[in-house]
Amino acid sequence: MKCAVFYGKHDLRVEERPMPALGPKDVLVQVKACGVCGTDVHIYGGDPGAAEVTPPTILGHEFAGVVVQTGERVTSCAVGDRVCVDPNCWCGTCTACRSGMAHYCSHMIGYGTTVDGGFAEYCAVNERQIYRLGEHTSFYQGAMTEPVACCLHGIDLCQIQPGHQVVVIGGGMIGLLMVQLAKMAGAARVALLEPVAGKREMGLRLGADAAIDPLQEDVPAALKAAGMTWINTVIECVGRPSTIAQAIDIAGPKAVVMMFGLTRPDETVAVKPFQIFQKELELKASYINPYTQKRALDLIDSGRLDVSSMVQEICGLDKLAEILGSPELRAKGKYLISAEM
Repeated sequence: MKCAVFYGKHDLRVEERPMPALGPKDVLVQVKACGVCGTDVHIYGGDPGAAEVTPPTILGHEFAGVVVQTGERVTSCAVGDRVCVDPNCWCGTCTACRSGMAHYCSHMIGYGTTVDGGFAEYCAVNERQIYRLGEHTSFYQGAMTEPVACCLHGIDLCQIQPGHQVVVIGGGMIGLLMVQLAKMAGAARVALLEPVAGKREMGLRLGADAAIDPLQEDVPAALKAAGMTWINTVIECVGRPSTIAQAIDIAGPKAVVMMFGLTRPDETVAVKPFQIFQKELELKASYINPYTQKRALDLIDSGRLDVSSMVQEICGLDKLAEILGSPELRAKGKYLISAEM
């Protein structure tokens, strides 16, 4: 089969490999679409993502496809099912799993990180990780279930209440999902901070009440002009120290600051403890997608959540390395990979 194998920093090779072997509880998924994630970018650049990657490994953890073969003990799905995959497979028996914190499983298997993933024609996964797509949900939409699930976990931690004011920093795929989810959670006003005009326009189309260019506008003044005088939640989706500091600055009293964007492991943020004390801020972060995959897929299946408008291009495996290595390309929007192209 054709696949994209990560061998080390800036070393991704498209090559042929044997078909994956199936265990008795595994299913073989013919991958139809796999999203390019910021975690993939970090791994390609030599940094760890949510899990350690030991090369050579096939990356790709946001994927959907068709079940083409099942192990002899599989009971929950069948050949021909259109499915998406939750890439984080926990053991169920360690202390974390038995304490309701399965995303901190001591024996976590991560498809696309600790084991081979979806940047390939086929991927073998445990049947527990399979979710059937709705009748009208495309493979490209289904591949977005995992990032939506991660966003849902973050939104849950933000504890947004009806009538709250929310600011989202960063208008990439994740930021545009957060804009929509914040509105669904009951936010009365949502503002998007994003320097790229096209992404600001997209944010407005997807429900933002204001879209502000943080490089050209006075952000506090623009927020005030938009009627946002007491900001309850700031969701940082960029992963830079400067935007995390900005999130703390613009947050209102008793606000939650969600540091959702993934920074490089060695980066630090200079904070003023007095500022946090004075406003009684809660600084939070969100780690992967515990127990939210089904909710994410239900939202996508329902049509209430737009996961397609921000997709820039669907490409073949041969373009993957270029996408991972080019911030200019990724700034244009979300990329999906199809091994069939």
